[in-house]
Amino acid sequence: MGLALARLSAGKLASWAVPAIVVELLIGFVLGNTVLPFAAIKPLSGLTELGVLALFFQVGLEVRGDLLLSRRGTILRLVALSCLVPLLGYWPLTLGFSMAPATALLCLACVAATGTGVTLRLLAQRGALHTPSGRLLVGVSVLDDLPAIGLLSLSVALGGSNVNSGPGWPGIVLGLGAAAASLVLARLWRQRGGPAPSNPLTVLILMIGSAWIGEVSGLTPLLGALWGGVLFNQLNPVTHGLEGLLTVLSEVFLPLYFISVGMRIQAGTLLQSQAWGLALFLLALAVVSKLLCGLGVTSNDRRAGIDRWQVVYGLMPRGLPGLVFASTALAAGVINAVQFSALVLMVSCTTVAGLLLLERRLQAQQQTSLKEKPPSH
Repeated sequence: MGLALARLSAGKLASWAVPAIVVELLIGFVLGNTVLPFAAIKPLSGLTELGVLALFFQVGLEVRGDLLLSRRGTILRLVALSCLVPLLGYWPLTLGFSMAPATALLCLACVAATGTGVTLRLLAQRGALHTPSGRLLVGVSVLDDLPAIGLLSLSVALGGSNVNSGPGWPGIVLGLGAAAASLVLARLWRQRGGPAPSNPLTVLILMIGSAWIGEVSGLTPLLGALWGGVLFNQLNPVTHGLEGLLTVLSEVFLPLYFISVGMRIQAGTLLQSQAWGLALFLLALAVVSKLLCGLGVTSNDRRAGIDRWQVVYGLMPRGLPGLVFASTALAAGVINAVQFSALVLMVSCTTVAGLLLLERRLQAQQQTSLKEKPPSH
């Protein structure tokens, strides 16, 4: 019922640039604090994460050697700024908010993340996906979350309760060793002419197995699923047949995941000043960090047709990655319920604000182009 209500209301709110993620979070929040607490569906949480694993598996598929052929310098500058600028908030978080290093790193990972999925969807709806700015955002979207995933993995390794009682650093080293060995074995398999995997069951086994290895080794299942996509790309470079399977997993399970994230927000935490104070600080850091990313767009890029503000607004939404990082850290014991609520508030505000600003920028550019267009005779 919650999923049906989210789908019906999302279409009406799309005209206001309110993404479906926010609607699903609100419905999950209402359900979790009234008739269906999150503890009731916690045994099914692994099932709701299938859509998230599919998305990170798809990101791994897109990590190819030809990714940086177009505007390599600009992409790398934007990725570096997006990752490094949020690190300036480490000392304020540890000293001003008395956070443990692992918790501070997790908050910075959420700030550094970029939910360009909702941005690219809006650009496609407005016919601006293939503009110079749109193509640049496509290139940045694949690489931008990789450093943030690294911060997430480090924070879970340092402060996760499941890691402190589990394999620890030896398990992480073994997991990284298994990843390197799997890449070597995949290349040997291709060189010797082994059959390329293609059926959906093989893809699911590889995706879930890689995510499981990432979890038990002390890293995150997200990093494991991403590596599974990289590994599959080595075994079978032709991945055109996977879109249907990955789309089904995303469309079916992602809305359920966002509803479950909303169910984890405790209403009592929103009444605490600590949650709002942290949310405001993270929101300010999130906005400033993406504004400074505009410095990565040079005058040469602008002469090539790239709009600096369109890029900045397109990078501002945290969307899916921010929510996934926060819920993963909550499950691992890196953050508490108050910090989780603050992170969800930051992710929701940046997603809505970024899409609204991008929508207005696209409308202004469209009106300008119509005025400059010569009248037809």
